[in-house]
Amino acid sequence: MSKARVPGYSHFQNYPDLTNKYPLIGPGDPPPFMTYNDHGTARVLLVADHASPFFPAGMNQLGLADWVLERHVACDIGSDMLARFLADSLDAQAILAGFSRLIIDPNRKPDDSSAIVEVSDGIAIPGNIDLDEEQKALRVQSFFKPYHDAIEARLEAFKVQGIVPAMISIHTCTPVFNRVVRPWHIGILWDKDPRISQALIAHFRQSKEICIGDNEPYSGRHPNDFTIDYHAEPAGLPHVGIEVRQDLVADAAGARTWAGILADALQGILDDGSLYSYLA
Repeated sequence: MSKARVPGYSHFQNYPDLTNKYPLIGPGDPPPFMTYNDHGTARVLLVADHASPFFPAGMNQLGLADWVLERHVACDIGSDMLARFLADSLDAQAILAGFSRLIIDPNRKPDDSSAIVEVSDGIAIPGNIDLDEEQKALRVQSFFKPYHDAIEARLEAFKVQGIVPAMISIHTCTPVFNRVVRPWHIGILWDKDPRISQALIAHFRQSKEICIGDNEPYSGRHPNDFTIDYHAEPAGLPHVGIEVRQDLVADAAGARTWAGILADALQGILDDGSLYSYLA
């Protein structure tokens, strides 16, 4: 996929040569993560694990045809725009993964079998078949680790300022999966920390027009999820995962609309100063 067609990369002017730092990223390839609204003043960090369908040129799209890169198996469709519009509305900083989850899924433990899949939603991924441990390690070094290091660095910057930030993970999901229709417009994913999730669920349950999912269509208690479980939960940071149905945010107009809906729901919660404390 050309860089011109990759969401989020248009604001980069010149791509540095990152070959020495990230061995699978060649000259002219964008970096493994993107940052947005770096000077946002909200005590919030947005993250988007599956924001990009990008493959470095040298990886030859893992042998996949272009049409696969337009499917949800390559990225969370609309999540890039949704995260950016929400960052604008909340004046929040954001970090977005800059690579397709088919290379390695940043929301899985790197040694989990689901981190580098050989088949996704019935589609064989030729470039992921029979990888040895060295090849897997290069993907961790080039993509997975830089993304998570960037999140860790941003959270540490908040800590240095004496701020306990809220972390919000943005994902999108398909309207139908395994022939099962998903009625939820928004899914709220949570596990041990109810501070943001329960207030959001209560807010949306007041609406007759929005179908809200409580740990639907995915659960925040899923043992394979990584990003929130690694960065936010052990540290006691207030956090929540949010899924929005992809058909609602597939274009800029839809993404902007639903970012506004989320921002309206979140703003009152995030304005409460008591939120920004460590969960015991």
